[in-house]
Amino acid sequence: GTRCRHVEEHIRRNAPHKHVVLVVNKCDLVPTWVTRKWVKRLSAEYPTLAFHASITNSFGKGALINLLRQFSKLHADKRQISVGVVGYPNVGKSSIINTLKAKKVCRVAPIPGETKVWQYITLMRRIFLIDCPGVVHDVGDSEVETVLKGVVRAERLPDPSAYVGPILERVKPEYLRRQYGVGEWADAADFVARLAQRTGKLLKGGEPDVHTVSVNVINDWQRGKLPFFIAPPDERAGAEAGEELLEDEEDREEGEGQ
Repeated sequence: GTRCRHVEEHIRRNAPHKHVVLVVNKCDLVPTWVTRKWVKRLSAEYPTLAFHASITNSFGKGALINLLRQFSKLHADKRQISVGVVGYPNVGKSSIINTLKAKKVCRVAPIPGETKVWQYITLMRRIFLIDCPGVVHDVGDSEVETVLKGVVRAERLPDPSAYVGPILERVKPEYLRRQYGVGEWADAADFVARLAQRTGKLLKGGEPDVHTVSVNVINDWQRGKLPFFIAPPDERAGAEAGEELLEDEEDREEGEGQ
């Protein structure tokens, strides 16, 4: 996952007077039961909130603002309270701040590395938010895990096709078919070739543009267009999880159509 345990440990050791709040952002991309289970599990360690960052249709905004107000009252002796929004690249830190402010005050983009410097934003009297660049600590992740966590821009990868296979292993075939309209495929190379034919991404001589298609697939993964989640440790039943996700999405689509 993209939890920054090294930051939590640093605060625990060197600044125990500071409060840590975990925000499970982009909860709209997974079934409700997954979010609920993770919030319950993480709440045993720190205050944890589910959140969907959106200026017009957010979730969790009121709960987070109320929590920050409680901290403000708890530290009434302080002239101001600074709240750092810290996390991996591309997890929606700037979007959370924009949601709390109900307007665009931080630059956002669906790519890692958009925020390059600290930015201070006034949320309300005495409470300031700090938008921080993405934090990446070496936790022993493989190159594949680093890319799939959204740390590296797909356009900067020397061989993006090497990461299509791991994506296909994680995403259920029915979601891939629904997203790309590709029927069957033998392996990752065959999938990319078929997708290139379907989307017209071809080089001279009709050869598939493997690089461009692979970059597009990685971007779709990093932007949440390909459904995938890790269930809490006590709920990791792969088939059941996939079925629940499909049912959850179908229910949402039916609700939107009404």
